[in-house]
Amino acid sequence: MELTNLIATGEQAQVYKYNDLAVKVFNENTPKTAVLYEALTHSRIEETGLLVPKIMEVMKVDGKWAIAMECIEGKTLGELMFEDAENIDKYVNLMVDLQLEIHSKKAPHLSRLKDILISQIQGLDCIDESKKYELLSRLDGMPKHKKLCHGDFHPMNIILKDDKTYTVDWENAARGNASADTAKTFLLLALKDKKVAELYLNTFCKKSDTHKEYVQRWIPIMAAARLTENYAEEREMLMNWLDVLD
Repeated sequence: MELTNLIATGEQAQVYKYNDLAVKVFNENTPKTAVLYEALTHSRIEETGLLVPKIMEVMKVDGKWAIAMECIEGKTLGELMFEDAENIDKYVNLMVDLQLEIHSKKAPHLSRLKDILISQIQGLDCIDESKKYELLSRLDGMPKHKKLCHGDFHPMNIILKDDKTYTVDWENAARGNASADTAKTFLLLALKDKKVAELYLNTFCKKSDTHKEYVQRWIPIMAAARLTENYAEEREMLMNWLDVLD
């Protein structure tokens, strides 16, 4: 398989278009277990009935692990929000409706979000032990739910094609508290545009009948988890979000 049409690149992988497939080729040092876990997680999402690209094959390309899936060609919600900023309310409502549909699904075999968050917070080396204790204590006190959480839900992971809305990049999916997933989305939006983030949070809370303060209690926890991804340009803002602990 000769891959020449690069369509996306990230920290861990590059994505190529090959005929009607999107082939995600992982970096050389990516463990086999990580690739297979991602493929398994995505396959479990397919079983929920949500509109997602279907995995077709796990393979090796030039000695690197790769996942081939359906190529969904269309505009991302992020692109539409940028091009048509006057109608931002419409796009935020579409985004919230999609996230609520995701949260309505069950995927009992996925990893528990709480376990993932505990591991991420314990592994942070940029905060002291007292801050870790505060975060872990808050996490322990949060209600335990089993809803499907995307884990990286933002406008660039939503693709519109032929009047259908697809959600991509499910490698961080887990089962847990939907408000944790909402807090993560708020943070991802706030890192780009605080006004859009506030509009999103207000819209989500209204449509889901969730108290805004409840979602906000998750923000320091999810900010700590995001710090483990080591994006230097985000560090200062995320560290500030840690300081809203009671």
